[in-house]
Amino acid sequence: MVNPQTLNKAVTLGQQVGHIFVCTADPQGLPHVAVAGEITMDSAKDQVAVAAWFCPGTVANVQFNRGVSLVVWEVNRDKGYQLLGEIVRVEDTGMLNGYAPEIEKKSILPQVRRRLVVRVTRILIFTQAPHTDQED
Repeated sequence: MVNPQTLNKAVTLGQQVGHIFVCTADPQGLPHVAVAGEITMDSAKDQVAVAAWFCPGTVANVQFNRGVSLVVWEVNRDKGYQLLGEIVRVEDTGMLNGYAPEIEKKSILPQVRRRLVVRVTRILIFTQAPHTDQED
C-alpha cells in the first residue's frame, strides 16, 4: 500500500510543475513516453488521474499493457517522484474534429482528450542525484 501523504505530495508537485511524463510499453516491451498537463487524485485513495490529448501510441499501449510509470519532476530543485502502477480505466473526455486542419489532412484519426486513471502501487524518489529505488 502506498503512503497517502507521499502520493499527495507527488500530485501537488505535478500540479505545480504542470507536466507529468507518462511512460507506457507495447506488448513486446517497446517503451513510449508521452506528457500530460494535468494530474489529480481520483476517487480511490490509491488512484490518480492524468489527462491530455494523448497520441494513438499511448492509447494502443494501454489496451494491451496496463503497466505505467508516471514521472513528476521539478528540474530546478531536482525533486520528483515516480509513480508505478496499473491503468484501471481510460475515459474519453473530449473530441475535436477540424480544429487543426493542417494536421487532419495527414491523418484520419480525430483528436481525443483522454483521462487515464492509475492505481498507484509504488512510489519512488525521482532525481538526478545519486539515489536508490527504495519506496518513499
